[in-house]
Amino acid sequence: MAGIYVHIPFCKQACHYCNFHFSTSMKHKNGFLPALLNEIVLQNNFLGNQSVETIYFGGGTPSLLSADEISLILESLRTNFLVAPDAEITIEANPDDITPEKLNAWSRMSINRLSIGIQSFFEADLKWMNRAHNASQAEQCVQWAKEAGFDNLTIDLIFGTPTLTDANWLFNVQKAISLEIPHLSCYALTIEPRTPLEKMIRKKTAEGVNADDQARQFLLLMDWLNNAGYEQYEISNYSLPGKHSKHNSSYWQGKQYLGLGPSAHSFNGDARQWNVSNNALYIQSLQKNIIPFEIELLTPVQRLNEWVMTSLRTKEGLQLNQLPSGFGKEIISGLRKKCIIYQQQNLVQETEHAFILTREGKLFADGIAAGLFFEESEINEDVFVAGSLHT
Repeated sequence: MAGIYVHIPFCKQACHYCNFHFSTSMKHKNGFLPALLNEIVLQNNFLGNQSVETIYFGGGTPSLLSADEISLILESLRTNFLVAPDAEITIEANPDDITPEKLNAWSRMSINRLSIGIQSFFEADLKWMNRAHNASQAEQCVQWAKEAGFDNLTIDLIFGTPTLTDANWLFNVQKAISLEIPHLSCYALTIEPRTPLEKMIRKKTAEGVNADDQARQFLLLMDWLNNAGYEQYEISNYSLPGKHSKHNSSYWQGKQYLGLGPSAHSFNGDARQWNVSNNALYIQSLQKNIIPFEIELLTPVQRLNEWVMTSLRTKEGLQLNQLPSGFGKEIISGLRKKCIIYQQQNLVQETEHAFILTREGKLFADGIAAGLFFEESEINEDVFVAGSLHT
């Protein structure tokens, strides 16, 4: 199984907190589509003969493209890759872009999953984030999506902002539950470097975040959604039974994927590569049949640490019987030693075959993962033979 991610690098306006690659200028939009279609052709051997089980349109704002443009991209993907007939095909959309006409068009081209960037149902929150939609559009688009037959829906919600009280956070979560949205991605607001929000906080024109408020709202979220029948299958992702995101799950499971478009990342099992984060350079390179990317060949220890980082975020945790190829008992022993301090603090628990974060441990997932990372010097030289690992 493999996946394909398509990055659409355009937005109507810049959300204050966002650090993804995008442009609010449509200057290069006309040149983008031919460049993307050419990249698809040039990369048609990247996944070998693997079946493509998931396609994900992200950004940026994919819903800014016309239905005909999205259809062209999907047609090219199906021509150049072995796309499974029942593939999960997701498109990210902002509430202000969603119309009944667009929804029907997406459905006709076999897009079967919709990811809506709602963030909040409160006007004050949306204005503080500089979102392009309003509170009424946030609710209306969900109703339209359901009427168009989209039963596989997910929405994004953000917590831990200075404008969000616990009462309003409860309202947002209850609203999502009452709308019968089967999947939620909920994120604590992060102050990313070089974003408008970071600059405003530095200049004291905007209030920063409070770590205690974020932790409390995260714990409340876990309890509320658990009581409503949602499973927290990854730190930030919750779903009703059978509604996991297959595409995102493939990232956490270390499966191969191809990223297309400016700034998109790819992984083939041994190396990661990423396209240039510049729309003009991306287009100019593809006009010359050159894919503008950098590549990093992962060392065995880097692969191990990536497995630790991604697996620890999931409900299954670090499955000791599913270590990356080439690692064995000496790594399990090392993990046990590293986990002792977190077990003593009730942040990690060991089951028969795994190390799993506790409820409190999920507050410190990234820090715990970093504490479990291995250094090259920690791996016994005996496991290295001619540049490869063996057990």
